[in-house]
Amino acid sequence: MTSEPTPALVCLASASPRRRDLLWQIGVAHKAVPANLDENPLPAESPHDYVERLAVEKAMTVRHRGERLPVLAADTAVVLDGVVFGKPVDRADALAMLGRLSGRVHQVLTAVALASERSVEVRVSATSVRLRELTLAEREAYWQSGEPRDKAGGYAIQGYGAVFVESLSGSYSGVVGLPLAETAELLRAAGIAVWRGSRA
Repeated sequence: MTSEPTPALVCLASASPRRRDLLWQIGVAHKAVPANLDENPLPAESPHDYVERLAVEKAMTVRHRGERLPVLAADTAVVLDGVVFGKPVDRADALAMLGRLSGRVHQVLTAVALASERSVEVRVSATSVRLRELTLAEREAYWQSGEPRDKAGGYAIQGYGAVFVESLSGSYSGVVGLPLAETAELLRAAGIAVWRGSRA
């Protein structure tokens, strides 16, 4: 006898398997509906405002398409010296990004937004990450692994890129793409159950 699937409590406005895994980690059943927005920064937009705007726009876009569940969305940016590092466009871009991050501390900003019938609420997580010095050969080999191609900043802390991370101060899950403390805060405030350590 097969059990019935758990009904979705929220709609995740993302196609990211990493964000889905993190939501399951805290016991939140969900469905995924990508927003598919233009993610280019606006002129003179600060990195903080950029991630906050995109998280809200993703949530509201899916909500306005007729989604009746609360819509959760997130956006992540790697920031060095006030410059947002997006996903690398090609090999040269990835090698250059990793070269600039090498041996330095950068910030990872992740905004998470929850749009319900009543309102949209947003939180921003900021984490400092230091990468060790990376040789050109390491950066080349990492590009060949395929992992940097769709990652902000050109690396994945939850993958092979973990070997480059010397230290981290802040939210590990925020660097992966969904800060769980802030996400749980938003969900609980909206009356959505989050795992609390028991099934009671």
